[in-house]
Amino acid sequence: MIATLLAAGTAAVEQAAETPTDTLLFEGAILLGVATLFVMIFRRLGLGAVLGYLIAGALVGPHGLGLVGGGESKLAIAEIGIAFLLFLVGLELHPRRLWDLRKAIFGLGLAQVVVTGLVLTALILLTQGFSWQAALVLGLPLALSSTAQVLPSLKSSGRINSPFGEKAFSILLFQDLAIVPMITIVAALSRAPADPSTPPGAMLALYTVLAIIGLVLAGRFVVNPLLKVIGRYGERELFVVVGLLVVLASAALMHSLHLSTALGAFVAGVMLADSPYRHEIEADVEPFRLILLGLFFLAVGMVLDVGVVLADPLRVLGLAAGLVVTKVVVLTLLVRAFGKSWKTALGLALLLSQGGEFGFLLFTQAQQALLIAPEAASLFSAVVTLSMVSTPFLMLFARNLEFAPDRDGPMPEGPDAAPRGSALVIGYGRFGQTVAQMLHAVDCSVTLIDKKPSQIEQSGRYDTKVYYGDGLRLDLLRRAGADEARLIIYCIDDASVDAEALRPIVEAFPQAKVLIRVFDRRQLMAIDGAGAAGAVREVFESSIALGRLALAELDVDPREVEDVETALRQLDETRLAAQMDEGDLAAGRDHRFKPGGGREAASVLENLRQRRQAAKAAREEETMQVADPETA
Repeated sequence: MIATLLAAGTAAVEQAAETPTDTLLFEGAILLGVATLFVMIFRRLGLGAVLGYLIAGALVGPHGLGLVGGGESKLAIAEIGIAFLLFLVGLELHPRRLWDLRKAIFGLGLAQVVVTGLVLTALILLTQGFSWQAALVLGLPLALSSTAQVLPSLKSSGRINSPFGEKAFSILLFQDLAIVPMITIVAALSRAPADPSTPPGAMLALYTVLAIIGLVLAGRFVVNPLLKVIGRYGERELFVVVGLLVVLASAALMHSLHLSTALGAFVAGVMLADSPYRHEIEADVEPFRLILLGLFFLAVGMVLDVGVVLADPLRVLGLAAGLVVTKVVVLTLLVRAFGKSWKTALGLALLLSQGGEFGFLLFTQAQQALLIAPEAASLFSAVVTLSMVSTPFLMLFARNLEFAPDRDGPMPEGPDAAPRGSALVIGYGRFGQTVAQMLHAVDCSVTLIDKKPSQIEQSGRYDTKVYYGDGLRLDLLRRAGADEARLIIYCIDDASVDAEALRPIVEAFPQAKVLIRVFDRRQLMAIDGAGAAGAVREVFESSIALGRLALAELDVDPREVEDVETALRQLDETRLAAQMDEGDLAAGRDHRFKPGGGREAASVLENLRQRRQAAKAAREEETMQVADPETA
């Protein structure tokens, strides 16, 4: 009897222990499988991955086929993806550039949130029969747009740093800041008993300021010194760990203070935007952002209450369409009021016309505050979700406006603003420094990358920004702007770089010419066939220069020195071609100068002398004819 009970208890414990794991594995496999299928379909149709994720989530979620449950819990976890997105955006914004955007953030951004929120509040109050309190806590969140949809679109289209992209980003950033006062409004209107764990609005504002100051100080005095130490070890895994730590710690700090986790992650990114290790962290964190953002949109689709839509489809579709149209009209007029063109105004309005992911959070808080009924929260959550579904279609109409040249302001300085193109210089030692100086001389915008922390720190003392990273990594090159660069120049002292390492880079960035410094002719043979546009042996030119000096010291005629150099270059080129064709260093051995002259070398040199003498005789004859035309 006792043995039976023990066995039953053990089985129950084992079953309870295995059930969460089994559920996680089963649901994970379903979500990833269905998401892969739908994303591929919608990518093929040109509608983007976001719509695929949303449809997949709605299909397998508790309100669809019911194959996966817990949409709300997964949405809470997946919101970390938004934090990663804002962190990466912050990495691209130098604090000085952020200060330059202050008028757009607190001007256009403030106007968009306030005016759009009040207009939507009035429309809800007039058409839906809610109290003014309920209309306000519904209308204000509907004024927010989807950062998770818009920013990836701007980044992928290459417009995040353009005037168009900066306006959209400024509005989105202020919307994230506006979450704090919106939470305060909900708390102030609440009919529920006060939650002792939630601080009052004034304290939230104070916490926001203190948290931002704390994150900036932590970045300067903790994170950057830590990255320098890790850079000396050269362990890529540690950069991944620190990147995740920074994002999660900053988000956790803001969450503990009842503030926006996305705002905390953004501040963490800005504080590292000027770090030489920015590109390395950016490349390491990017895969996590992609995964979590995909999970976020899956969760959004899962929380869509299909029953609410089916119960009154015309009402839900009408509200979603009304939301999109209202935001397009209001934002178009606002942007025009700020002196921008109709093209820019309409493009921005279409881009920001959907509801935002933070609407789900604010609707939940309004429901807990007894300001709206659960049915209303479900209804407007469905409205936001459907508006997000419409975004890929609206982006198709906005694409021409987004890519069209914008004449309402100068382009910001950056790699794509260089008058004669742009370049990435990989390796900033004595070789790379000279190459970079020549590019700077013609006002070419240059991004410098090196993986030696000592070199980075030394260059920083001379006001030269060098970024840390392995320049042979495709993901890091993309983060550094290789997709827009015209030149990728490898000045690294690494004789092991061969065609296998270079070929993927040449193929990934076909618009860029790849130039490389090689150690000797062995490495030149090793990179043959990789598609590099040019290569220079690191001591070849300097040895020729020193040889010229030696001949001059022997009082060799300057014209003879020129012949010797030209012959040497021709012989070396012929010899190198033979070595590459045969794959043998011994090939073309006769095409070089050696004791006694060498038959092939002497022949080349003699031909050069004869051509020079013939050219001299022709010039003398021409001079005589000009001096005595009667003789001619």
